[in-house]
Formats: sequence, structure tokens, C-alpha cells
Amino acid sequence: MTKCILCGEPKVVRFLDLGSTALANKFVAAEDLHRAEATFPLRVGFCSECHHVQLTDEVPPTALFDDYLYISSMSDTLVRHLHGLSDTVVKRFKLGPTDLVTDVGCNDGTLLRGFARHGVKILGVEPAQNLARLSQRAGLPVVVDYFGTESAKRLRAENGPASAITLTNVFPHLPFLNDFMQGVDTFLAPNGVLVIEAHYLRDLLEQRAFDTVYHEHVSYWALGPMARLFARHGFEIVDVERLPVHHGQVRVFAQRKGVGQTSTNVTRLMAEEKTAGMDKLATFQRFANEVLDLKTQLDSQIARIRAEGKTVVAYGAPAKGSTLLSYFGIGPDRIRYIADKSPLKQGRYTPGTHIPVVGPERLMEDQPDYVLLLAWNFADEIMEQQAAYRARGGRFIIPVPEVRVV
Repeated sequence: MTKCILCGEPKVVRFLDLGSTALANKFVAAEDLHRAEATFPLRVGFCSECHHVQLTDEVPPTALFDDYLYISSMSDTLVRHLHGLSDTVVKRFKLGPTDLVTDVGCNDGTLLRGFARHGVKILGVEPAQNLARLSQRAGLPVVVDYFGTESAKRLRAENGPASAITLTNVFPHLPFLNDFMQGVDTFLAPNGVLVIEAHYLRDLLEQRAFDTVYHEHVSYWALGPMARLFARHGFEIVDVERLPVHHGQVRVFAQRKGVGQTSTNVTRLMAEEKTAGMDKLATFQRFANEVLDLKTQLDSQIARIRAEGKTVVAYGAPAKGSTLLSYFGIGPDRIRYIADKSPLKQGRYTPGTHIPVVGPERLMEDQPDYVLLLAWNFADEIMEQQAAYRARGGRFIIPVPEVRVV
């Protein structure tokens, strides 16, 4: 992609190159291990014109999302968080039985079920057919489609306008930002609200969370560029919150200009971004150097453990783990297996690195000496779940934002 996907200017400067990798959520079935995997460059750039951070190489969305293995309900923390989001939106915007809430990228319907508790009308839009089937079997109304201008016309004709459109961990996936916003303008009621939760670029930098970079995440959002996108389409950010979920996110409320009153949270956070240097290329070049330091630290830690004759496995098979394993060059010769709760991933192998994924009960069966925590953004939840493993002497290696053993 030679032009910025937000402003269209050809001023995107690459600052991070994570190599050519397999798609992070395309876990490999045993019978397909002999087949060659498609790989794509994984590189990130900074737009000198509008300061948006984005991938510099494109992967077709259909290759990423037609079949998808991430399930929101696998994390108790995330379920509680999403149900809390539904409570907030319904209460704040006084939604009732006649209001339609549409969740774009609804996954397995966790957020939709949260809204259903309040008696509002619900509708999901989900491009991954396997996930849409999970929701439909649970009785949730879900349309299999990609959201944009054309699909929004159909959705409005069939369902009427939406009082609220939500996206959680979906906005970074969108390669066609202007088409998406035109779709929002088409489908959203005049006084409706667009609610977005996405990883926050400041947190990514401060926590060295380079493993958030994978092909699905086309954009890495700060508030400034987001506000510029919305303004182009007649919308404005009326409020924003920073959230601790994952490794740090923002929750953004946007409405048409003049509909809502803008909170001081918006101007304050945008001023903080400028102070943090998020409008300067040098800030991101420093981040790239810090990622190299992390690689050296983890290589040394695993080498010491293996030299002592100790065993190392991993826990959690999120997409971010695929990025870390690939860039750090960690395969089954160093990590015997990965334990993960998701039945969709168990029995498969990690993309590119081909480490087997097993059920979490293996930790207690094998009692390995160390567990590399790939899902480090849920460290507290996972270590609580694995209290018995730790009580028997097991230890976790947390790789980000710095390598430490607990």
C-alpha cells in the first residue's frame, strides 16, 4: 500500500519490519502440515501527513476473515467486559425495545447477548461464516457479510436505522476506512451513536506490545487520526475512555456533528498524544529498537532455561502469539506445545512455526518447569486459573513489556 489508507497521501514511512509471516489466525490442521503456507510481509509505517500508523502491505480481507478461530467467550474477563459495555451503551443513550443495536464483527455473539439482556433489538454482522453459524445456532440474528456502503443500504432497508453501531476489536481490521464510514452514515439513525473499542497506540508503544501487529490489524489507532477520519464524514468524537482490557484500549463514542456534547476527555487525550510525540516518526523508530531488545532478552532467557535441562511450553494461542513466535524464531524445537482453552485451536499447529496446540489440562499432566505466556494481556486471569500448576512449582515467563519470570 503506497498511500495512506486514511488521508490518501503517499507519505507513509516504514519503521518496523517483522519479516514475512503466515497469517496469525490460520492455525494448521495436522493433515495440512505438508502443504506450503502463504506468507505475507508484515511491516508497519507512519504517515507523515496525517500521522496514522498502518501496515504497508495488504492482504485481502477474505483471506483473513472468511474462516476465523478467535472466540470472544473463551475469556471470562472479556465476557464480563463486553456485557459491561452493553450496560453502558443502553444506560447512557437510553435505549429501549424499539431501538436497534448492530454489532459489526459480532464474533460468537458475546456482546449481542449482553445487549439482549436489556430487551433492545439486536443484529450482528459477521464475515466469518464459522463464527456466524455459532451465533445463529444460539438463536441470535446474524448476517454474514462485510460492513460497508452497499451492505449498509441492505441492512437499513431490511431492519430500519440503527440507534447504535458497535465495533469491539474490529476497527483496526478495516482496510477501506472511507467506505466503512459511508456505511455508518447510511445505516445509523440521525441521533445514533457509533461505539468503537480498539487497541490504543499509546499503550502499544508504552508496553512494547509489538505482537499486536499482525495482518488483520491494518491500522494502529491514536485519537488524532481517528478524529480526522470522522470529521471527513460529518462525525465527531464526543467522548473517549482508556480501558485496561487486553493491553490497553480506547472506547470511543462518535456521533454526527452537533448531536452530542464533546467531553473534555477528548481534548485532554489528544493533547497528551502530542506531548507523547505521537505525531513524530522518531517516536516509532525508538519503539522498533525496543522490540529488538525484547527479542534478545527472551532468546537469552529460554537458552538459559534449556541449558539447565528444564522444560518449556507455552500458554495461550492468540494471534499475537503467532507474531511473537515468528519474529523471535521460536518453534517446536524450543517450545514443546502450547496449551489453550479454545476447542477450535486444539489439535492444530501454530501458523508458520508449527507448534502443536493442546488443551490446558496438559500443564497439570506434564508439570513443565516453565510456561511462556503468549496471552500475556490476560496474565492475571490465566495465572489464577493455573494456580495449582504454580503451587506445584511451575513458573510463567511473561515476554512483554519486558521479559520476567513469575
